[in-house]
Amino acid sequence: MAFDWLQKRFSRRRAQLRRAEEDNTLTVGASTLWAHSEGPRDRWPNDRGQMLADALEAWRVNPLARRMVGLTTQYVTGSGIQVRCAHAPTQDFLRFFWEHPLNRMAVRTAEWCDELTRTGNLFVLMSSDAAGMSYVRAVPADQIERIQSAENDVEQELAFWPRATLEQPDPQPWMGRGADQAAVMLHYAINRPAGAQWGESDLGPVLRWLSRYGNWLEDRARLNRFRNAFLYVVRTRFSQPLERSARQQALNANPPGAGAILVTDENEEWSVLAPKLESADANTDGLALKKMIAAGAGLPLHFLAEPESSTRTTAEAAGGPTYRHFEQRQRFFLWMLGDVLRFAVGRRAAVDRQLDPRAEIQVLGSDISARDNVSLGLAAVNALNALCELRDRQLIDDAELLRLTYKFAGESVDVEQMLARGRSAGGGPGSRPTPARKPIPALDLENGETKT
Repeated sequence: MAFDWLQKRFSRRRAQLRRAEEDNTLTVGASTLWAHSEGPRDRWPNDRGQMLADALEAWRVNPLARRMVGLTTQYVTGSGIQVRCAHAPTQDFLRFFWEHPLNRMAVRTAEWCDELTRTGNLFVLMSSDAAGMSYVRAVPADQIERIQSAENDVEQELAFWPRATLEQPDPQPWMGRGADQAAVMLHYAINRPAGAQWGESDLGPVLRWLSRYGNWLEDRARLNRFRNAFLYVVRTRFSQPLERSARQQALNANPPGAGAILVTDENEEWSVLAPKLESADANTDGLALKKMIAAGAGLPLHFLAEPESSTRTTAEAAGGPTYRHFEQRQRFFLWMLGDVLRFAVGRRAAVDRQLDPRAEIQVLGSDISARDNVSLGLAAVNALNALCELRDRQLIDDAELLRLTYKFAGESVDVEQMLARGRSAGGGPGSRPTPARKPIPALDLENGETKT
């Protein structure tokens, strides 16, 4: 009976999916079968809960897991995050929101980055008072039971249902950002497959290998502890068992110490019984496990206290992909903070007309690698000299000169906007006069000789 009911339900579902899609029936990311809870590409709730618990436990007890999460936070947040806005009232509110004792965003950013790296999800609960001031708290991902999204779009999250507890067996959901309530929840995810609601932890691919490496290392430490343990074996002939027991008691009462001299006759033979580890391949096995962990985390081995006889050149080359990964994560994290700030400004602007909810908010982080700044600076100086020669020969215009200069400096700018700002700034009273350049003679392109 139950099988017939399921078969009819899925038959109707397949018939619905075969119909022509319209604007009102278009499903983005997932079908309506999954629209109210998990996406078709999400983990099952039990599997996700176990993964989150394992990631938290590994972060607590495993030094490598703690180091991987800490490295990401150190590079993403760096020496601090700055918030800028050209609109003065909005900038004043952002500073007040950032430094409020109940927010403490300068300290909270490291906690948020840890949670985002450890679980792959960050649930920010934002509550606002009557004056429009907002306060934020991060809700642990394992306390969210399910996410309710729109029927036609899995990314339009409407409500977040917390996990039931003994104190609250039937909890009420937190509404999404579109709700007109004092408290709403914002959700951000990393490592999220297309069509999924939940993100994936950075520790997810390496949890199994972290456990194996920890067990292997613990076994090696336990065996090494007993490596120097040994037993004396005394071989001789006894006529009766009582004589053997008496001899053993006498030796146990006065065991020979280190460096002691034993004098025996030909009827008694002494030997030592010690463990043989045969650990010639132990280093290779441990290094193979650690390489698997480093590959899953996207970190070079020298980041995990394993130089592996690497030179400085190979270490710098191995750090390139890692820095690029940290740059991408920092870009996402800064965008996330900007989204939270824009949402807080929008709520404040509803009661304070001095604020501009459409004002541009810039969230700036520190450089991932200071060594790159030196290389880019040298490249920009060398390139600028050659580009100025091309500009003097009228082979390129001002826009191309500015674009190439910032390209070698590693910066991406709006060239036309920069030119307009430069023209509006003018020379100014303190500007230096442009040094006179010697006229460059024209060259004959056919023979390369100077034209007279």
